[in-house]
Amino acid sequence: MAPPLPPPPFPPRTMEANPSLLETIGVGDLVLLDPLSEASVVQNLKERFEHQEIYTYIGNVVISMNPYQPLPIYSSETVEEYRNCNFFALKPHIYAIADDAYRSLRDRDKDQCILITGESGAGKTEASKQVMSYVAAVCGKGEEVNQVKEQLLKSNPVLEAFGNAKTIRNDNSSRFGKYMDVEFNFKGEPLGGVISNYLLEKSRVVRHIKGERNFHIFYQLLAGGSDQLLEELKLARDCVHYRYLNRDSTSLPGMDDAANFRIIQDAMQVIGFSPEEVQALLEVTAVVLKLGNVQLAGQFKASGMESCSIQETQVLQEICQLISLQESVLEQALCSRTVEAKKEKVVMSLSVSQGYYGRDALAKNIYNRLFNWLVNRINESIKVDTSERRKVMGVLDIYGFEIFQDNSFEQFVINYCNEKLQQVFILMTLKEEQEEYVREGIKWTPVEFFDNSIICSLIEENNGGILAMLDEECLRPGVVNEETFLAKLDQKFARHKHYESKATQNARRIMDASLGSTCFRIHHYAGKVTYNVSGFVEKNNDLLFRDLSQAMWKAGHKLLCSFFPEGDPQKASLRRPPTAGSQFKASVTTLMKNLYSKNPNYIRCIKPNDNKKPFMFTEELVQMQVRYLGLLENVRVRRAGYAYRQGYESCLERYKMLCKQTWPKWTGAARDGVEVLLTSLLIPPEELAYGRTKIFIRTPSTVFDLEDRRRVRVSELATLVQKIYRGWKCRTHYQLMRKSQIIISAWFRGHAQRNQYKQMKRSVLVIQAYCRGWKIRKLLRELEHEKRLSQASALIAAYWKGYKTRKNYRKNFRSVASVTLANFIYRRMVQKFFLRLKNNLPPMLVMDRTWPAAPYKFLEDTNEELKKIFYPWKCKKYRDQLTPQRKVVLQDKLCASELFKDKKTLYAKSLPQPFQGEYLDLQKNPKYKTLQATAKGKLVLADTVKKVNRTNGKAVVQLFLLTKDHIILADPKAAQPKTVISLSDITSISVTRFSDGFFVLHLNKTSAVGTKGDFLLISDHLIEVITRLHQTLLETTGKTLHLQVADEFSTQFNKGSIAIRIVETAEKKGTVPICKKKGSRTMEVLVH
Repeated sequence: MAPPLPPPPFPPRTMEANPSLLETIGVGDLVLLDPLSEASVVQNLKERFEHQEIYTYIGNVVISMNPYQPLPIYSSETVEEYRNCNFFALKPHIYAIADDAYRSLRDRDKDQCILITGESGAGKTEASKQVMSYVAAVCGKGEEVNQVKEQLLKSNPVLEAFGNAKTIRNDNSSRFGKYMDVEFNFKGEPLGGVISNYLLEKSRVVRHIKGERNFHIFYQLLAGGSDQLLEELKLARDCVHYRYLNRDSTSLPGMDDAANFRIIQDAMQVIGFSPEEVQALLEVTAVVLKLGNVQLAGQFKASGMESCSIQETQVLQEICQLISLQESVLEQALCSRTVEAKKEKVVMSLSVSQGYYGRDALAKNIYNRLFNWLVNRINESIKVDTSERRKVMGVLDIYGFEIFQDNSFEQFVINYCNEKLQQVFILMTLKEEQEEYVREGIKWTPVEFFDNSIICSLIEENNGGILAMLDEECLRPGVVNEETFLAKLDQKFARHKHYESKATQNARRIMDASLGSTCFRIHHYAGKVTYNVSGFVEKNNDLLFRDLSQAMWKAGHKLLCSFFPEGDPQKASLRRPPTAGSQFKASVTTLMKNLYSKNPNYIRCIKPNDNKKPFMFTEELVQMQVRYLGLLENVRVRRAGYAYRQGYESCLERYKMLCKQTWPKWTGAARDGVEVLLTSLLIPPEELAYGRTKIFIRTPSTVFDLEDRRRVRVSELATLVQKIYRGWKCRTHYQLMRKSQIIISAWFRGHAQRNQYKQMKRSVLVIQAYCRGWKIRKLLRELEHEKRLSQASALIAAYWKGYKTRKNYRKNFRSVASVTLANFIYRRMVQKFFLRLKNNLPPMLVMDRTWPAAPYKFLEDTNEELKKIFYPWKCKKYRDQLTPQRKVVLQDKLCASELFKDKKTLYAKSLPQPFQGEYLDLQKNPKYKTLQATAKGKLVLADTVKKVNRTNGKAVVQLFLLTKDHIILADPKAAQPKTVISLSDITSISVTRFSDGFFVLHLNKTSAVGTKGDFLLISDHLIEVITRLHQTLLETTGKTLHLQVADEFSTQFNKGSIAIRIVETAEKKGTVPICKKKGSRTMEVLVH
């Protein structure tokens, strides 16, 4: 059951404005301004601005005046002051709206966007920096969080360097639109972000009016780059060397280009750029700068056609060296153009003006693509990798409304974007709020305001808008120029009240010398702007000759090459790229959808003067901005309406703990619960309005009162939860301690009893030891007494026996003395012999047969017997140490010794050679698969032999395989068995006594193989072959091999018996024995 709810801690506040807003200079919230008029609003802004109060509220909308100088109002103490503070609790500040947006995102789980709008030079970029710095300061800490915050903050100076420039109205004007989505986790800690950029003013790269500068990066690179870096980039430090830089406006007061370049380098390192990427980025920047110095010279061909060529090749060479491209390729791309017609390619020379157009188009495209790559690279570093649900806060910093002396295509699309942002403001603050009152059934008196949707439709309508007609003109075949485009606009919008041109004025009989014949004028929400159509078609087409794209794609510079994928001949497309206007319109549409999906927070920036002077207030300029920003209408809507509204369910969920009827759970309808809740809190009825789905609260002070009560109640509930938790924790801790105490006591008692038992055991052992010692000592004394008695009796007996012996010795000494002495001497000599033999035994080497000689002649027989015993014993010890494998090897050698020792000279040479058995590698050689199958796994030996021809004595190489059952002779080339001899058919073997490998297999005459006669063979491993054959024959048949060693023996051939005569020669004739036939019955074998 929920605890009873205490009465309200304090009575509700009176419905009056927050004192902090009244105690400031002027009126801090224009909703409280009285009387309300355009003049009073301007006067209030002026009074506050002159006292350095640059921020003013309209409800929850912040108005920011650009002071044109730094102010001490952005310190860390100020951040802490506004942190977690109610919006209206302190004096107006940009930190208040940043904190409100962040807390709404963190606590109420609502995606936020902060829209910063205003003219160029009104301080939008600086305002976005302050918002980002505040959010970074309050959104948590930690190594990863700090790294993400650093990367998000450091992206600003990098993008400003490449996207901002000095204009007549602003020294740090954003020449591109930037929208950053910062993503947070459920705790409000930043995870990363995504940056979107819109329409970089790339035409500024090649031209800008007097008094303005090119993009900051060019001046920062030249001023802050080291001498080594500039040498690598082939740049000179002085700006006067570069035609793309305005030479009379190279430096800005209060801006240190060199220091800013170092800041950019550090920022890139923090974001995650590698040194190679930074170097490549600066190389491309240098290429853009040097392209402006490429000068063309005109000439005429023999046909009379005008052409152009490079005037000075030095600049071209330096550019090509930077991007690793052949000079001829770039020169041809700049001075000629390839046209395809009916699958034929025609190379056309360009005039000087066309060449300069191509050069400038290339420079603009390179810089624009470089900037897009830079944004994408930053996004790669700050993107969110986690898949958890994320909250988003968007910050929009986009170019402000621009009205110049000469307004072109860039100002047209910039002002179109500002019209769309004004439309968002109107729909989401003025129109949407009033429509919401109607939907919810709240009594309401409508407030008139200007709806600029008619101007947006004029520009963006799909079929008849200015952008659509411009695209149609660009795609139209035939002669395309700005005059035909302007004529179509005049025809289409002749009666449109927000469009006028020279032709429409003439039709209306209006005389206006300020409007030229090539211009049209649009009545924007911010005022009338005259646009010169010159260059509209060209800038909208945004064409780059295909030759230049292909040349850049051929460059060895990886970064630059990646900018021009369309230059790849294999991916070449004849489709026309989308126009700049259609691309920008699509980007703005996506931006609007993004903004509509989030809860908006507005910062309306106002420029106090056109001279950029600190605290100079031009009333006419400010009044115009107040008028077109719709601030007066915004104040009227706020004053007439309700400051706060919320759905019944979410309101009840947030404040239900303030009433005992709704806490902890309301079972009825959410609206009834809210009524019960607010009635119990004694809030005056005039402060409340109950809509169909929402509760409306008129003044912010009532909301603050609810929040204060909720904070106190949440604190009380937290205290209650803590109290219950602490009680549970203490009880749990006590029970755990009690359980631990019981366990410790049990262990301690057990430990004490064990120690007591060990002490008693030690005492018993000591007593037992003393008792045993006393008994043993007593027994020892008795035994020693008996021993002394025994020794005494033995001594007496010895003396008595000695006396008797001496008495008898005197009688018999002469007869036995010599024998006794001889036996004593003999025993002593034998003892010395054995002791000396023990110390001088021969080493335990089997081959060592040495034995020490007998020292005395009578010991020679004994010494010989000991020698015979020692050597077999030593051999047995040696055999015991042998491994089974070594025993098998020695047994084979023993068998060979029994067969050949002292019989054949070759035996002595074969002793150190181990028997391998397998010399052919049958398993590894696939050629011998048939022989492996024939052996059937019973292979004993495999070798090559030479078979002697019985007819002429010539030797032929054959494979010799010995198995458990057969001898197989095979052809080495075909690897097929030729002769198979059964072991049972072998009767004997004959060999010579010399060191040759000749032997004869004598076969049984009745066998199938033996009918052809005996086999004469020659082997390099004769000893091993015959030994293996003897062992196999003995193992399989139980018979020993009959081996004949002789110089002459008889063999049986198929034609009869032949005598083999062995002849020893001194000369070596080859490496094998030579067989010669001598007559029909004799064969000589020459050996050495």
